[in-house]
Formats: sequence, C-alpha cells, structure tokens
Amino acid sequence: MNDKRVFQLIMVLSVVVFGVVTVLYSLPKQDNLIPDWAKPLPMLNAIINGTCSVLLVTSLWCIKNKKIQWHKRLNITTFVLSSLFLVSYIIFHSFGVETKFPADNPMRPFYLVILLSHILLAAVVLPLVLVSFYLGLTGKTKRHRKVSKFTFPIWLYVTVTGVVVYLMISPYYQF
Repeated sequence: MNDKRVFQLIMVLSVVVFGVVTVLYSLPKQDNLIPDWAKPLPMLNAIINGTCSVLLVTSLWCIKNKKIQWHKRLNITTFVLSSLFLVSYIIFHSFGVETKFPADNPMRPFYLVILLSHILLAAVVLPLVLVSFYLGLTGKTKRHRKVSKFTFPIWLYVTVTGVVVYLMISPYYQF
C-alpha cells in the first residue's frame, strides 16, 4: 500500500472514531443505569492515561539517548494502551452516563478550559499518532521526526489532562 492510501485510511479511521465519540455524547442520558462491571472504567482510563504519560516521556528520553529499540517498544506499548483506553472509553460512554461539574464550584471555569482543550486535542492527536507510527514503522525517519515534533506534545497533553479531568470530575460521579 502506498503512502497516499495509508494516509487516506488514517483519515477515514480518525473520522469514524470522532463520529462514534460524537454519537456517544448525543445518546439519551441515563440515570445511573450502568452495570457494576463498568463503574471502574473511568478510573482505569485515568490509570491508562497516567501510564501513557510516563511512557511517552520515557520514550522521548530513549530517543534523545539513541536507544531506538526502547523508543520503539515504549511507543508501541503506549499505542496499545491508548487503544485500550479508547475501547474502554467508548464502552463506558455507551451507557449514556453524564456527570456535570457543579455550576457553583469556583473551579468550574478552570475545569471547562481543561476539558475543552483535552477534547479538541484528543480529536486532533489520533491522526497524528497514526501517521507518526506509520512513518516510524516504515523507516521514514526524517518524516517521522517532523510529524512527531507535533504529535508528542499534543499526545502528552491529552494523556496528562485526561488524568486531571478524571481527578476533578470523579468526586461528582453518581454511580
């Protein structure tokens, strides 16, 4: 498959994932109708995000120190964990659970800024991650470095703010 086809596939996949997440938010909201087995998923997602943050920083250190195989392994691990996060996130939100940060909480504007930036950059980072992976795994190192300079800080921001959003909203869960 040539680069053009791969990039088209990446864009289609990214749009489909964005569409699925958008549909989840338009589902009718439920009142605590979530199975017990799904209740720990938000915490699991925060743990996955935190782990990905550590792995991404470690991966950067490895590549700066010419430990290419470790860099590759860490990024593949981070990619797999992020994929598991996405599946878990979709499963949890398929139940239509909605938790709102209290309007009277003075931290609400701060929370909303973090949440909005997290959501917008999460939508942007998926195609960047997929392109970075494709270029890295196919040995297109020069292009991989160029794309990764944008991918890394966005991906790291999304994983870190995912944990922050969880820590801020979790006290208000009603399940």
